[in-house]
Amino acid sequence: MRQIAAQVGVQVGALYNYTPDKQGLLLDIMNRHLNELFEAWQAEPKPDDPIGQLEAFSRFHVRFHVTRPDTMFIAQMELRNLTPENFEAVEGLRRRYEGALEAILQEGQEGGLFRITDVRLATMAVLALLTGVANWYREGGRLPLEEVERIHWEMVRSAVGAGAS
Repeated sequence: MRQIAAQVGVQVGALYNYTPDKQGLLLDIMNRHLNELFEAWQAEPKPDDPIGQLEAFSRFHVRFHVTRPDTMFIAQMELRNLTPENFEAVEGLRRRYEGALEAILQEGQEGGLFRITDVRLATMAVLALLTGVANWYREGGRLPLEEVERIHWEMVRSAVGAGAS
């Protein structure tokens, strides 16, 4: 809490006007991030076919996370610091979003569009690939965001055994 206070330029005691403790702060950050993520995905236009949906999901996920690297990092790396009850709450939100991708992959597998051995494992692998971008991408870097999205989509497409776009 001292580090947070120093970063935002307030006394440690002032933070407790907004959150009771570090646990509450972590839970609030994670809940907000995951709710915003899911709501933004729900609002995103989606094609009717699984391949188009997977492309939309891939591009959306990259775009969403590169604009929020700090909250993405906390939502991914601080899970170990949650109480069991708070972990369960956050995990429920994560599963809701993961379920959206899993449903796309399941539909594509059932329709013969994707060659996936294990849909749940593929879901987690795709999310790991797409989420990692936020750790290294910087605006103004070697590649523009649109190109990073395109390349990641091609990697996802290939990973699930979908035909060339």
